[in-house]
Amino acid sequence: MSRRKRPLPHLENIIITDAAAEGKCIAKTEDKVVFVPFTAPGDVVDIQITKKRKSYLEGRVTNFHDYSKERTEPKCSHFGLCGGCKWQHVKYENQLLNKQKQVTDSFERIAKVDVNDTLPIIGGDNQYFYRNKLEYTFSDRRWLTDEDVSKEDGGPLDTNGLGFHLPGMFDKILDIETCYLQKDPSNAIRLFIKDYAKKNNLEFYNARSHEGFLRNVIIRTSTIEDLMVIVIFKYDDMVIADMMKAIGDKFSEITSLMYVINEKNNDTIWDLDVRLAKGEPFLMEEIKRPQEDLPDLKFKVRPKSFYQTNPEQAFKLYMTAFEFADFKGDELVYDLYTGIGTIADFIAGSVKKVIGIESVEQAIDDAKENALLNKIDNVEFFVGDMLKILTEEFFLEHGKPDVIVTDPPRAGMHEKVVKQILSAMPDKIIYVSCNPASQARDIAILSEKYEVLKIQPVDMFPNTHHVENVALLTIKK
Repeated sequence: MSRRKRPLPHLENIIITDAAAEGKCIAKTEDKVVFVPFTAPGDVVDIQITKKRKSYLEGRVTNFHDYSKERTEPKCSHFGLCGGCKWQHVKYENQLLNKQKQVTDSFERIAKVDVNDTLPIIGGDNQYFYRNKLEYTFSDRRWLTDEDVSKEDGGPLDTNGLGFHLPGMFDKILDIETCYLQKDPSNAIRLFIKDYAKKNNLEFYNARSHEGFLRNVIIRTSTIEDLMVIVIFKYDDMVIADMMKAIGDKFSEITSLMYVINEKNNDTIWDLDVRLAKGEPFLMEEIKRPQEDLPDLKFKVRPKSFYQTNPEQAFKLYMTAFEFADFKGDELVYDLYTGIGTIADFIAGSVKKVIGIESVEQAIDDAKENALLNKIDNVEFFVGDMLKILTEEFFLEHGKPDVIVTDPPRAGMHEKVVKQILSAMPDKIIYVSCNPASQARDIAILSEKYEVLKIQPVDMFPNTHHVENVALLTIKK
């Protein structure tokens, strides 16, 4: 005899009390925390529980009784389905307060650090159109919204779409009409490509069967108006040349038009060739230097290059790291996870030498090229796994650093890398992070010999829960 599962509870008149991780907010009931998306502290709601765990619950709102004063009207018509801007319904000043709290909570709870010296978060000047890179996905089974004709009435004849993944769903794509994350002509390019594909009966991809011709579109922009478009196809075909020509003819402002053939079952293109259809195989980006007597830095950004996705805020982030370091001019600096060398080049004019280390070979090739482009001769770059490169032998050969600047991926640094930093004993550590929780975890280990002097949150991604943070550590006295 089969047991029926008990229906999950429906909670009524529940007050949302605080912001939490991953863009959700929390309520409390019967000594359990309930995580609820698309709410704001102060909302009074009914909640249908969707997941029950020993220590917490998850749910969705079924009814609003009262709306929080922290709320504002979302600008985007896709809000609530698209997972890209989960805090668009929260006033920006409250977003900043929540992000500041996210940083201080992580440092208090995980690193056990006194956060009295946390500086007020640096907000963004632009809440919209701040991203310089977006990736869209084709699907022959787009997500049907409330505006679509119901299945009972026949449903839509056209189920092709080009847009973003729904949160947590690899095969569910929300067709996007207008996105407020990237400046024009980003929306126009996406809509043109989708329209061209439909008119020419090109097959949209199916993520379950791995069939279909059109897979992804990547659009990159720069502050100096360069524009890169990359279209990813499942297989090679003669129609690609016609499509590339149509895109190039329609948008003469495209400075780099490329395509990729991806026969794999995943969307990554890191191991694939990028073919040039028109223009340059890179776009140019510029950023001011902290030294006012030096010209702006120029960077070649290639299809696979990592470059900070909010360039205006990136300058504020780098300036924070630069000011925290308070260079005297004679320092040997290690720039860990250097990428294409942006931070290394940014600080090079104020130190004796910078050594940049990165695991991605293409990034190091770009870093060397960018240093030459900017006529910087006091930087040296090494490629390889940080665990294998950052050793006592490396320190003996190249010198122990006076300052270490580290900007690792979201997961933070490997524990052995943290311990190697401890063995190097630089005078200062500037830790830049896009994940305060992993940053605080690493700093908890570094606290064996170091103390945190300053913490500076920087908002790189308005209308999302993400926050960047810079921490200054010095040797304990």
